[in-house]
Amino acid sequence: QVQLVESGGGLVQAGGSLRLSCTASGSIFSIHTMAWYRQAPGKQRDLVATINRAGDRNYADSVKGRFTISRDNAEDTVYLQMNSLKPEDTAVYYCNADISDYALATSEYWGQGTQVTVSS
Repeated sequence: QVQLVESGGGLVQAGGSLRLSCTASGSIFSIHTMAWYRQAPGKQRDLVATINRAGDRNYADSVKGRFTISRDNAEDTVYLQMNSLKPEDTAVYYCNADISDYALATSEYWGQGTQVTVSS
């Protein structure tokens, strides 16, 4: 059983910063790509950023230059540093990871989501 547990969401004023964390636990052999998604009310869940085990990163155009994804492979943790936040960044943020167990079966896992609210 694998779990992803997120933390770090909250309420912040426009222009402020937040840092999200997501730690994986359970029967983990290897974690491949880790990612952050977000879902605003009434909208689909969108990809925000990805990072592979080597540290290669990709970002949605809407967050480039403001958000930074990073990971600590020793701690099975992925971070999302969010700067210059805008009201349109308000959403529930979800952690996502592709994880292999000790039988080398790879599955996709999701965190429970953490609310980020940016006030104008």
